[in-house]
Amino acid sequence: MIAAVLFGLGSAVFFALSAALEQRAAKQEKPTRTLDPRLVLRLLHRPMWLFGWVPDAVGTVLQAIALSYGALALVEPLLLGGVFMAIPLEAAMQRRRPHSRDLVVVAFGVIGLAAFLLAADPGAGVTMPSTAAWVGVGAGVGAACAVSLLVAWRVRGGAARGVALGVATGALYGTAASLVKTVTQLLAHHPAAVFGHWQLYALIVVGGAAVTLNQNAFQGGPIAAPLTAIALIDPIAGVLIGITAFREHLSAGGVRLLVEIFAGLVMTVCIWLASTTRSR
Repeated sequence: MIAAVLFGLGSAVFFALSAALEQRAAKQEKPTRTLDPRLVLRLLHRPMWLFGWVPDAVGTVLQAIALSYGALALVEPLLLGGVFMAIPLEAAMQRRRPHSRDLVVVAFGVIGLAAFLLAADPGAGVTMPSTAAWVGVGAGVGAACAVSLLVAWRVRGGAARGVALGVATGALYGTAASLVKTVTQLLAHHPAAVFGHWQLYALIVVGGAAVTLNQNAFQGGPIAAPLTAIALIDPIAGVLIGITAFREHLSAGGVRLLVEIFAGLVMTVCIWLASTTRSR
């Protein structure tokens, strides 16, 4: 569990750095239609966006290692740490000191995350979910994404569109993490046979769609809106998939449940405050 936590936190740091670089690049492009692949093609010509893939790749590797050691319901919530770490990270990139309020947000966010994980005590389940379980995951995530994309198409622009796209992106990222966990297991035990399993190709498709939606979400309107949605939905999707498909379990009896609810509320408030950081 210690190894899973350390690698999970490391992946959160690199994902936060990657998001900061990709956001700046995406904001410089003119708005496009949802899931328009031409946006990614144009971003390929921006060095900042390309450089953002370096920490993203490192974060993905660290996430895969963390998932090989720990449960999906343990590793995915750790990615919330990236939202809080992004505050001092952004300040360092801009060569300024973070606002005192933002440091308080970081402190309470980390405390809330630690309290949730200690109370929930996520336990490992199966390493390879059944086909029926994957069908259920696909149906649930597909429905959530369809509704979110419909809302994004109807509202056209602004913060509401960013939130809708952020919800779909977070759901896809949570799904991609579950596929990464499965592919990692396949590589560890049957590396030569991994190309014969559909999970690898599903990961490529889901990951590509998530990246495209992510860039769309960062265009137009405040960046805080999609970031907050992604930060909340990604771990929620990961935990739900972990519990349902991977049969992982959370301790939710008596006082533990109260601590988990309170910690969840604290993290939600801190994420919202983190999305409205102020420079000093």
